[in-house]
Amino acid sequence: MQQLPTVGDGSFWGVVLAVLVAVAVLTKWIKILREYERGVVFRLGRVLPRPKGPGLVVVLWPIDRMVRVSLRTIAEDVPSQDVITRDNVSIKVSAVLYFRVIDPISAIIHVERFLYATSQLAQTTLRSVLGMVELDELLAEREKINQRLQEIIDRHAGPWGIKVSMVEVKHVDLPQEMQRAMARQAEAEREKRAKIIHAEGEYLAAERLSEAAKVLAREPATLQLRYMQTLVEIGSAQAKTIVFPVPMDLFLPFFGRPRAPAAPLEEEREEIH
Repeated sequence: MQQLPTVGDGSFWGVVLAVLVAVAVLTKWIKILREYERGVVFRLGRVLPRPKGPGLVVVLWPIDRMVRVSLRTIAEDVPSQDVITRDNVSIKVSAVLYFRVIDPISAIIHVERFLYATSQLAQTTLRSVLGMVELDELLAEREKINQRLQEIIDRHAGPWGIKVSMVEVKHVDLPQEMQRAMARQAEAEREKRAKIIHAEGEYLAAERLSEAAKVLAREPATLQLRYMQTLVEIGSAQAKTIVFPVPMDLFLPFFGRPRAPAAPLEEEREEIH
């Protein structure tokens, strides 16, 4: 019957120890990087000129140390910031920042914790840029402000190996007093537009009435037709009493001759005598 190895059997335990050491070494030496990952390798404290990956990477541990860096686009929330605009309005503004690492070596050796640094840079830039614009410009030209924020943050984060692709102002929180003032302003603006449109309508109607009066002056019979049309429209009304003035000139065509002008009072008296 075969005997199990004993504690005194040094060759067996030596093999086990060698296997364990080999597994540990291979675990430290062999790294697998995903497609969106790169490895920045430091050899005896000095960075290698090119990052490793993706795929299977051999790291000569313990003389090499590797730092993983993701190249995917990161969406970073910029917390709500207290901002005083150029026209002295206190508001709260939040935004969202989209960026990614394009140079892994610069992101590791040129800045400590590049995610935190980029977030802080976005917050300070948001306060400084919005402090130089008025509230109306912030609300009406948000696309222009987003472009300005993106350019400034990208220029400052470029030496860190970071590319800022987009910055969007997400929410603008106005105080209640300002919201009521803006509501009154919007209501006044709508009333102004309504009055202007009404005045333009009256002007156009006056022009049309002037042209219609000229036509009626040339053709008096058209006035009679209009009166007849008005009578037809009044007749369609139900259970209503309508007083409609009819000028005497309307009946002159039915008498066959125009009415003679009234004689002076003195001539009438002479005829009586």
